[in-house]
Amino acid sequence: MTAARAGGAPVPVPVLDVGGTHVTAALVDPGTSRPVPSTVLRRPLRAHGGADEILDAIASAASELPAGHGTRWGVAMPGPFDYPTGVGRFAGVGKFESLAGVDVGAGLRERLTGRAERLCFLNDADAFAIGEYRAGAARGHERVVCLTLGTGVGSSFLSAGRPVHTGPSVPPSGHVHRLTVHGRPLEDTVSRRGIRALHGRLTANDEDDPDEQHGPDVHEIALRAVQGEAAAAEAFRYAFDALGRALAPWIGLFEATAVVVGGSMAQSWHLIHPALTAGLATGERPDVPVLPALRPAEAPLIGAAHWARRGQGAP
Repeated sequence: MTAARAGGAPVPVPVLDVGGTHVTAALVDPGTSRPVPSTVLRRPLRAHGGADEILDAIASAASELPAGHGTRWGVAMPGPFDYPTGVGRFAGVGKFESLAGVDVGAGLRERLTGRAERLCFLNDADAFAIGEYRAGAARGHERVVCLTLGTGVGSSFLSAGRPVHTGPSVPPSGHVHRLTVHGRPLEDTVSRRGIRALHGRLTANDEDDPDEQHGPDVHEIALRAVQGEAAAAEAFRYAFDALGRALAPWIGLFEATAVVVGGSMAQSWHLIHPALTAGLATGERPDVPVLPALRPAEAPLIGAAHWARRGQGAP
């Protein structure tokens, strides 16, 4: 049930979207289910910092929100994370490792005394998918697969607006990044490091330093592709064709009627869309539409607010 003001009007829902470099805080209007523009704020976050530093930064952003909101928060977090209990499980993943075994929910409630009674955690890709289902490109699709393309691949399989994490029609835990393609883990190919590594190998004869750690980043590779560099275009084509091929069997099993794509890499839509579509065409549903997200920035906030209103997540 949505909290209400003394006069009976519903109060805004506070939400957080936690990423590897930034945390976004906002209040979502329960009447429109959209973030109140004047309240949306984005603050830097160091994923390699200590636990107290990370929790302090998240809580600081949350504390900047105007007063007068509800005390049940929606919090979108990347995995691995124990969402029902609010405990981090980040060991061995290269980010937020100081939060491994830490009760993030308790830490944030302590820092937000009087403003947070309950934190409802959900996976950041699920938050994005729910937001797109309720107000974006996934709207009207009973069964839809949503992808977030950033440093890696996030995914959510939605049935009637609810994430599906188990069963024979979805990958393990509903996560595409757990799949393999061309005999290797998917994110060896479809990720920031994978695209940079392939581009480095393809240009080894032309560039002084083909090492992906020192070569051009993904946005520069995309620009080179637009300017006609064959190696850059091939790096994108190979990666997203591979993603489509890995995903294609699951589109059929899940009976999805659309694939919705967001994330920072989706800005290179003209490079991603044809390759991903070609890869998906190798499966049983070759005509499934591949759609760009309509609300890429707002969707995780909308999804987190919906999750909080439903009372999901840690106490």
